[in-house]
Formats: sequence, structure tokens, C-alpha cells
Amino acid sequence: MLIERESSLETLQFVARRAGEGRGSIVFVTGEAGIGKTSLLQEFARHLLDGRRVLWGGCEALFTARPLGPLYDVANAIDPEIFSLLDQGAKQDRLFPALLNALQKAHDCLVIIFEDVHWADNATLDLIKYLGRRASQLKMLLILTARSDEIGADHPLSQVIGDLPAAALQRIELSSLSRPAVMALAGEAGRSGDELYRITAGNPFFLTEILAENGSTGPVIPKSIRDAVWARISRLGPKEREALEVISLVPGSIEPWLIRQMLGADSGAVVQNCLAQGLILYDENANIRFRHELARLSTLGRMNSEQQKALHARILVCLTHAQAIGTVVQISRLVHHAEASVDVERVLALAPVAAAQAAHLGAHQQAAAHLATALRYSDKASKSLIAQLYEDWAYEAGLAVGINDEIIDARKRAIALWRDLKRPEKVALNLRWLSRLHWYRGESSLAVDYIEEALFALEGLPPGAELAMAYSARSQLHMLHDRTDEAILWGERAIALSEEIGEIEARIHALNNVGSALLFSGRTGGEARIEESLALALAHGFHEQAARAYTNSAEHAVVFKKFERAERILAEGIAFDTANDLDAWTHYLVGRKAQLRMEQGRLREAEAIAEGVLGLDRLTLVMKLPSRTVLGRTQARLGRPNAHPLLHTALDDALATGEPQNITPVRLALAELAWLSGDLVTARVHLQELEKLDVSVFDPWELGELAVWMRRCNLDPSDIMTRGSIAGPRAAELAGDFTAAAAEWTTLGLPYEAALTLLQSTGSTARIDLIKAVSILEEIEAVPAANRARKTARLLGISDGLPKRQRGPYSVARGHPFGLTKREGEILGMIAQGMTNPEISDQLGRSQRTVEHHVSSVLGKLNATTRIDILLRLRTEPWLLASAGQP
Repeated sequence: MLIERESSLETLQFVARRAGEGRGSIVFVTGEAGIGKTSLLQEFARHLLDGRRVLWGGCEALFTARPLGPLYDVANAIDPEIFSLLDQGAKQDRLFPALLNALQKAHDCLVIIFEDVHWADNATLDLIKYLGRRASQLKMLLILTARSDEIGADHPLSQVIGDLPAAALQRIELSSLSRPAVMALAGEAGRSGDELYRITAGNPFFLTEILAENGSTGPVIPKSIRDAVWARISRLGPKEREALEVISLVPGSIEPWLIRQMLGADSGAVVQNCLAQGLILYDENANIRFRHELARLSTLGRMNSEQQKALHARILVCLTHAQAIGTVVQISRLVHHAEASVDVERVLALAPVAAAQAAHLGAHQQAAAHLATALRYSDKASKSLIAQLYEDWAYEAGLAVGINDEIIDARKRAIALWRDLKRPEKVALNLRWLSRLHWYRGESSLAVDYIEEALFALEGLPPGAELAMAYSARSQLHMLHDRTDEAILWGERAIALSEEIGEIEARIHALNNVGSALLFSGRTGGEARIEESLALALAHGFHEQAARAYTNSAEHAVVFKKFERAERILAEGIAFDTANDLDAWTHYLVGRKAQLRMEQGRLREAEAIAEGVLGLDRLTLVMKLPSRTVLGRTQARLGRPNAHPLLHTALDDALATGEPQNITPVRLALAELAWLSGDLVTARVHLQELEKLDVSVFDPWELGELAVWMRRCNLDPSDIMTRGSIAGPRAAELAGDFTAAAAEWTTLGLPYEAALTLLQSTGSTARIDLIKAVSILEEIEAVPAANRARKTARLLGISDGLPKRQRGPYSVARGHPFGLTKREGEILGMIAQGMTNPEISDQLGRSQRTVEHHVSSVLGKLNATTRIDILLRLRTEPWLLASAGQP
């Protein structure tokens, strides 16, 4: 019977009942080692109602965690097909949806327990996030346990838990037993309660171990758990002690067949003797483990390093033999024992294989760890193996850890080694990656230098995949710097070569570059190229390439004011990125959504979206820049005091990239901010800095905006106007036809731009135009511009006809961004709470058929297929609820 765990049990029973009704959730059980997490779950499992299966999986303290270890433990019980996919090494984009499908089809309610997830690999953390975001629509309860003293704020698990839907997450923090509880337990055992509480601080495991010593003589109570475990082991026979030592060398659990091979024919009886002592037990898979990790570590500590090495070597031999005769043995286990036995040859042979397996499953941090293990023995490896290890480690660590000097140094080491080995194609590959790494860090000139060096290294070699990717990478850099002709030239070379040699990813990449260059330069054919790139990426499963196609296409639609197309592409792209957990790309697109809302005059909505993106962790400079720029500009238009520092931070980031596509919007926003406050000197500084760029590569909208702001700030734009074409409404304003320009802006759906154009009006139409401008600006809450309009009216002596200044909050009664009705907005909120159709029907007092019709309409308008899709959208776009009038 558990003591002082009643409320935790009630919580578990409550969420289990909800899971049985199809409203699953995640429970995160934490507490220090020995606090009783497993005991709590065992008690919970014993009292579960019929129709609920409990599946146990766990993570172990291997030197490098086994990828998807907990899923391996439970996969066969969920669906043998899932275990088969795991055994085949299926990638996440195939494995995870198959698992979700199996869970959705399950007739009974599944309680899945993943223990010790503080040791989880990256792939398991991805799985937790994937299931956690979808749990509320499943008949499943996912319970995670972790040691609270091992998961600080920067632990990857903390970030995953923080990213789960709050409505579907329950936290249970187990605390130590109180003094009265310890006193009661001590009294039952005839021991001193005060001394027990002093030694154990109420830790249940410490208490259990010490109270188990009640058969020993003498008044002295052990001072540590190690002493308690050692005392119990010392009373066993030599065979039992050897068995416990072998078991202690295997984190997690050990198979009976492995114990037999290690201990001999009489191992069964020996294990039974150890089981009788209560130190070990059978787990749910009939394997053997210590009753508690602290007992295992205490047992392990009885052996010196040489004893441990010898036993690890024997275990490695047994596992290798078992693998040779067809037993499934995860490579990470072999690496663990090879490293522990300092078998250098086996480490160098196995660690790269384990890394490749982990990377295939998406466990990139574990892949990097395996490669780092091999690199520790690089003095015993061949030069080609060392070069490959540095190359592979740099790639995996770049994905899992981030881009830092150590990763760049690893690429440089690989380059030096490959040069010595006369492998120019490998030199070029690493140079291309150096280019990309420096681009991510905003070091644009270095990025260009390295791609040029990569191409030089490939000169004279037969055409191959690496040359095609190098051509495309060069095209991409030209495209990002608005060098259209060069981007198209190198992109077409990449496409031609990739078609010749059958290299599909390089072709997809290059099609995107060429399509983007054509689109942003206003030339024909760009849209078709990007659509082809997207179709190929989707057909061949290149998720990141598909995300890139959605991103570039959506950005063009927003920048070129094709708002109907922008709405469609943003909806499709965000849905795709969200469904595939491409978080960084999702938030980049959401940043473009914020820009679209700002352009449409929906300033509060734009502000909420951009703030949501910037509040997220682990996004790169490039991924945050669109949202930071939009937030600064939106807050400037709303009159927020934080606009100035926000835009200057954005400018620093944009300048670091060296790309005009990033720098131009921020400079224009800062010029607008200065103009709104009447500071024409500062506004001119930013505009003159833009003049220093090659404005001939500006698209018609950028060039027109620069020319218009120069005119508004009393600078001569005539030279700028000769450098390229200028978009319609901008050209009309520059020609002095303010009414026509405003009408064009209104037709396009940009009320703020229409109002600013009307502010420039002079002569007989000035009075009417100013009245209209004030009305528009106050309607969309653009307070600084509205105040400037009123000031202009006073200076012109025509303020008497202006609308009365509004007091209090402005009225911005807008519809939902996706056209949801008020009733559909209510239903969206209920779906977010996990309510089923019958529950919504009861809540609203409407028939289920009516509710089904409304739910279907909500799904259609949000470009969603299932309720899970809606929940995932709300995770990245919570403002959709606010737009629907929901909390």
C-alpha cells in the first residue's frame, strides 16, 4: 500500500477514464531518484478498469541512448507491424504516422508508460512531441517519468514538455514522505523514526532499503543507500553476487538468455535466489532488472574498473554471437559494452554504424554522441575513417546541437584530411557545408567564399551529385542576394546536370532557386518552377525541400500583394509543416502570415502572431527575422513604445545576413517610424543607406516603396525611378494622382497604404482625402499616422470637417481570418478543449447532424483533415482562437 500518494492516484485514474472516452492526455510524473514513481504507476496499473492495457517501456543510462528504446519495448504489443517497421529502420515520417494509425484503430484504451525519459534519445523526444500533440484525440494515456533533479531548464526534455498542449498535459510532482509517515513506517518495523527521517529525508526507496535491514544485528543504521545495498549483497553467496554484478553492468534490463550465457547452466536457480532477496525483479517483458536504479549503481560500485572491463568484454562477446545467429541486438548496446571494455577496434567499427542507425531514426544527438565516441580513439583509426567521422559528426551535431565554432572546426579538419587523401569531391562537400553553416550564422561573405572554393575543388572531376548540389548552392546564394541572372544561370546548370545523372534532390533544390529568382524579378515561368519543385519534393518525401518551396512561394505572394494566393499557400504550407513537425519552417511561414495581416491593416492580429513566434525558443536568426521585422513595423503603426528597439535589433540581424531581401524591409520600416514622429533627418539616413544598395535588383514593389518614401521625406527619387519598373499604386502616387493610387491600394486590400497615400494629397481634393485617411487610420488603430493626419489638417486649416476623435478602444469588428462564423468560432473553441461531437451537441443544444455540419465546415476552412490537424494548427497559431472570440 502506498502512503501519501492518494491524490496522485486519483489524478491518474481521472485521466485514464477520460482516455477511455477518447480524450487522451499526457501525464508527466517527476521526482527525485527513489521517490516512488514506478511504485505509484504499478499501484495505478493494478487498479485499472477492464479494457485498458498497460504497456511499459523505458530509457536506460547507456553511454549513448538507444534510439526509440521505449517504443521498441511496447511496439509489438501495440501492433506487430510497428515492431516490423522499427526492425526495418523505417524513418520517422513513415513510422510515426503508422503508429498514430494503429493507436487510432485500437479498440481498447492503451496506457503507455515511458520511464526515465530524462535519458531519452532525440528520436524518442520527437515521438513524445508527436504523440503528445495528438493525444487528446486518441484513446490513449501516455505517462512519462523523469528524475526532476536531472532535467534543468536547458534539458531537451524540458523543451519538449513545454511544447506540448497545456490542455492535454497533467503534471504530477512526487515529494518526499512527511515526518509523520516516516514515523509510522518506522514504528511498524520497530525502528527509530527520528533517525530514519534524518538519514532518508523521507525518500521512499532509502526507507525501504534501510527497513529491509531489520534482520541484522546491532543498533547502527546505515548512513547511505550504498551501504544498505552492499550489506544485503554481502549476505549472498558468490554465485548470486556474480549474477548481480553482471546484471548491474546492463542499464535497464537484461535478457534471461544473456544471463545464462554469462553465468552458465545453473543461472536460473541463482537468479531465483536473487529475486527472493528483493533486489531484482522481472519486468513486463520477462527480462530482469534491479528493482531500482540506485541499487544497480550501488552494486556496480562494488567492482573496480578492471573487473568491470572484463565483464563488459564478455557481455560484448555474448551479444555479438547472439546477433550472428539472428537475435535482434541494437547496435547502441554493442557500442556501450565495446566502449566500457575499451575495445578500440570494435568501437571504431560499431560506433559509425550505430550513428547511421540513430540518424536514420531522427536521433541526431545520439548519432553525434556515437561519432564523438569513435573520435576519442582517432589516434588508432585510419586517416580516411577520421575524416569521415569529422564530416559525419559535424552534420549530426549541426542538427542536434546548433551551429558553433566546434562544428565549423570539424568541417575544416575533414577538409584537411580529405585533401591529404586526394579526395576533391569530399573536400567540395565539406566546403559546401561550410558555406551553408556560415550563411545560417549571418556571415554571408564567408558563405560565398566557401561555395566558390567548393566549385574550384570539383574542377576537372567527372560530373556527379556533388557538383550538381554545388551548382545549386551557388544559385541559392545568388538568389538570396537578388542576383537574378546569376541565380538562374547556375540553377539551370544544376537542373541539367541533375537530370543527366538522375540526382533528384539537387534538381528539386535548383528548381526552387530558379523559380524564386524568376518570381521575385517579375519574370515569367517562376511559379511553374516552384510548383514543380514542390510536387517532386512531396512525391519523393523531401519534407524540408517541400517546406522551402512553400516558404518562397508564400513570401512572393505576400510581397507582390497577391493576397488571395498568399492565403492559400500559407494555409497549405503551415498545415504541411505542422503535420510533419517542421517547427522552424512553420514559424517562418507564420511570420509571413503576420506580415500579410499587417499589410491588410489587421494590426492587432499581426502583432499577436509575430509576438507568438518571437516567444518561441531555438529558432535561428533567419527564422525569426520576418516576425521581428513585422512586429517592429506593426508596433510602430500602433504607436507602441517598443517599436524602436525592436526594429534596431531587426536591423542588426538583417545586416548580419548581408542580404538586401532582409535589409530593405527593416530600413523602410525605420524610415516610416522616423517619419511618423516627424524626424525626417533619421528617416533620410535610412533611405540614403538603401540608395547605396544595387537598387536595380529591387522588385517593383520594393523600388516603388523606396521612391515614395524618398519623396515623402523631401528627397529626390528621380534617379531611383530610372533603375527599374515601379508597381502601379506607387507609380500613381509618384505621378501625383493620389486618389487613383489610394483606390488601387483599396482594391488590393491594403488600407494603411491607401490612407498614407491620401495624406500626401494637396489642392482641391485635400480636404476629402484627409477626412477619408483619418477614418481609415483610426478604424485600423494606426494612431501615430492618424495623429499626423489630424496635424496636417490643422496646418492646412481644414480640420473642422474631420471625424470626431474616438475615445477608448477603437472598434475593429473584423471577421475571422479564415471566414469562420460566430457559431463555428464557438465550435473551434470546443474542439480545442477536446470535446466530442456529442458533447458539443449537448453543450449547444443542437442536433448532432448540425454539429457535424459545423465541424466539417471548420475543418474545411482551416485546411484540416482531422481534429488532430486543428489541434496542431492551434499549437502554432493560438491567435486563431482569439480571432474567433475564444480565450
